[in-house]
Amino acid sequence: QVTAVESGGELVQAGGSRRLSCTASGFRFAEYAMGWFRQKEGKEREGGSCVSWKSQQHYYIDSLKGRFTISRDNAIGARSLQMANLQPGHTAMYYCAPCQSSTLPDLDPVQFVTWGQGTQVTVSA
Repeated sequence: QVTAVESGGELVQAGGSRRLSCTASGFRFAEYAMGWFRQKEGKEREGGSCVSWKSQQHYYIDSLKGRFTISRDNAIGARSLQMANLQPGHTAMYYCAPCQSSTLPDLDPVQFVTWGQGTQVTVSA
């Protein structure tokens, strides 16, 4: 069973920064592109960013380019999302999950995804 634990979300003022972290188990971490997905209130969950399994390719949706940086550490099965210059539009619950490599650069989770509880990022104006 795939298990993900996200952390690092918090209430932050506009212009601030946060670093989200995630650890996951139940699958061969180093074999998958890994990503961050987000869900805004009242909206469907969407892909935010993915990083290839060797960290050679990084993918972001347009609204996150230049602000967010995704990284991973295959040795410990962890990934992170460094968020800079946050704005109220970034307010969402953030989740980590493996990305479907075959659909990149479209950011889709793998079919076997099991969503964790996520971590809430709230940006005040």
